[in-house]
Amino acid sequence: MDWIETLVVVVHVVIAVALVGLVLIQQGKGADAGAAFGGGASQTVFGSQGSGSFLTRATAFLAIVFFVTSFSLAVFAKQRAEVSGEAGIPVVEESRVPAGQGGAAQGAGDTESGDSNTVPGIE
Repeated sequence: MDWIETLVVVVHVVIAVALVGLVLIQQGKGADAGAAFGGGASQTVFGSQGSGSFLTRATAFLAIVFFVTSFSLAVFAKQRAEVSGEAGIPVVEESRVPAGQGGAAQGAGDTESGDSNTVPGIE
């Protein structure tokens, strides 16, 4: 299953770079005003309508794939965290003394009984 995670990471990085490139290639909404004065449709590679619909659809597709790979990587990370939790790594648990019970009288008694988890009270 480790090779699947590596494949998803590689696809994720490639899609991220392609998504950035597609967004930078696209023209903004204000670029249509310049086309009205004679510089627009004759210079496009994708036809007289321009590259708007093709690049928009390609960006939407790449964004969907990017979100799917992001979700997949989150699932892989969760599974890896669960496995490492079961690997015998010790977990630190804090012992809390309820209010009103942790005073000098209780602390003095605990040190004599050998309980090293409690903090002795100040005398």
